[in-house]
Amino acid sequence: MPEPFKNFFNLALITNMAELLDKAASTFEREKFLVLASNNLDALELKERSNQIRDALIATLPNDIVQAGPILIATLGSEAPIDGGVTKEREDGLSGFAIMPMADFVAAIGLNDIKTSFGVLEELTKRFSAEFAVRPFIIADQERAMMHFAKWSTSENAHVRRLASEGCRPLLPWGLRLQEFVKDPAPIMPILETLKDDPAEYVRRSVANNINDIAKNQPDLVAQIATDWLVDANKNRERMVRHACRTLIKQGHQPTLQALGYSNLDAQFSNFEITTPNVKMGSPLEFKFTLKSTSTTPQPLILDYAIHFKKANGDVLPKVFKLKTGRLKPSEKMDIVKSQMIKPITTRTFYAGEHKVEILANGKSLGSLAFELTI
Repeated sequence: MPEPFKNFFNLALITNMAELLDKAASTFEREKFLVLASNNLDALELKERSNQIRDALIATLPNDIVQAGPILIATLGSEAPIDGGVTKEREDGLSGFAIMPMADFVAAIGLNDIKTSFGVLEELTKRFSAEFAVRPFIIADQERAMMHFAKWSTSENAHVRRLASEGCRPLLPWGLRLQEFVKDPAPIMPILETLKDDPAEYVRRSVANNINDIAKNQPDLVAQIATDWLVDANKNRERMVRHACRTLIKQGHQPTLQALGYSNLDAQFSNFEITTPNVKMGSPLEFKFTLKSTSTTPQPLILDYAIHFKKANGDVLPKVFKLKTGRLKPSEKMDIVKSQMIKPITTRTFYAGEHKVEILANGKSLGSLAFELTI
């Protein structure tokens, strides 16, 4: 069984931080830091542990980023590998999860000095990521923060370039929501334009994730971005744009599908049947259908199905699942058979009654049939 993420914040890491900080600053209160940072550690989850270490830093380091920044930088180890997964602590200094509370410490004490703070965060992000810590600065002073982001987008360092995109994502998971960018992402776009053809996939994937965030509230804007970016696009950009549009593809957003080259499918849909019309919780839902091309040319194909789950008020809410993506050859015939287990999950409450399966091709409904679910 893999080690829980929270255990990256452990007594060994805290002790290592204390020793390196003690070497970097003669005024550092080592014992006080150890007591505060390690208090009741086993009872805390990952973010709680990180916040406790951040608070211990606040209690034992200068409350001035001009003084504290060089101390933090003096403790750092070598840079993390590009897109190397979860980075571990290094013997030559701090990296990996130790950076999270250090970056949050910078955000806690440095909002009044964005230039110095961003200089420290630039070094920290090379060892882990400062994507969460930069967000309070954007909220506090968007114009000045985005000027720094523009500089980061042209950095020679891929970690820093990625921060320019990842740090300003409107809906970064587990990060502060950037509500102004949710309403109007225009300030983000120059950053993404600069990075859309970045040589590092690590960076391009962040651009795609940023665009996907925008898509959740500005779908038509993203469809237009996809249209513009696909003009004379190379393969890397094509892949990035497709990944950026994944939510809209799944939703069947027609302007986006058209931008990606998915038009109405020229095909015959037949033999659609739910072979388990009565499904008991814990049993499979099974259905089948046939799709045959009536075109003389190949056609791009996104084949999905939606299960319309019954809600508490009796309405239904569709959840889209992937079936197949590719090309439908001239006169090609596909006999599709699908089985999906209907079982309790933590993210959905099931209700007995009539549900529905709908087949979607390039975002358009081909047909739907009902089935009965018993709990």
